[in-house]
Amino acid sequence: MTHIVKAMPTFTREEIEHLGDLARIALTDEEAIRLQGELNVIAESINKVQEVARDDVQPTANPVPLEAYMRPDVARTPLTQEEALSGAPLSESGMFVAPRILGEE
Repeated sequence: MTHIVKAMPTFTREEIEHLGDLARIALTDEEAIRLQGELNVIAESINKVQEVARDDVQPTANPVPLEAYMRPDVARTPLTQEEALSGAPLSESGMFVAPRILGEE
């Protein structure tokens, strides 16, 4: 199977403004110019990757194979409540005490 590589079109100023309208983002002239340049660099990068993509190279999300390293599942005696609370700055009635963050309710 042969890949047909099509050159990615460059984004025009009008297309950038249209994308801004679709996203309901008001773009200044400077922002539109900057985004046009950034999107064109991204499109060029995609085109370069497509040029070197070969049929014998499998698609992948990560170039380095990922493996899950898991420790053996060994049953252990759990901490007692006192051991679990021993390092807490403040505890009360067998529970951790933390500052209120949502206000008075």
